[in-house]
Amino acid sequence: MSWLDEVKFDEAGLIPAIAQDWKTGRILMVAWMNRESLHETVATRKGVYWSRSRQKLWRKGEESGNTQQVHEVRIDCDADVVLLKIEQNGGVACHTGRESCFFRLLNGNDDRAQWEITDEVLQDPEHMYK
Repeated sequence: MSWLDEVKFDEAGLIPAIAQDWKTGRILMVAWMNRESLHETVATRKGVYWSRSRQKLWRKGEESGNTQQVHEVRIDCDADVVLLKIEQNGGVACHTGRESCFFRLLNGNDDRAQWEITDEVLQDPEHMYK
């Protein structure tokens, strides 16, 4: 049995993948991987995902230039979530031009709670994508 056979993909053949900054520990994004994208990620040490909306491989940074260098690949105890410890080249992981996709913080703890934007836009998304 190969390492890839131990990974538990869901019924659609996908597994969630968390991209975490390998130095700071900050969670930068969550995406999906299929068998092919996980294999290519391990082989190239570059972040490769499966785009559910486009139904094709998504090589992070292919349009924006913000690529991911993979330092570690981990799997959780149930083998159904992948953790990639990465270096985010270009400093932007989110399609909104921010460092992280997790840039909204819930402010408050009742029905009046609101989402607060905590991170600034580092790159104009209009210039990141063709």
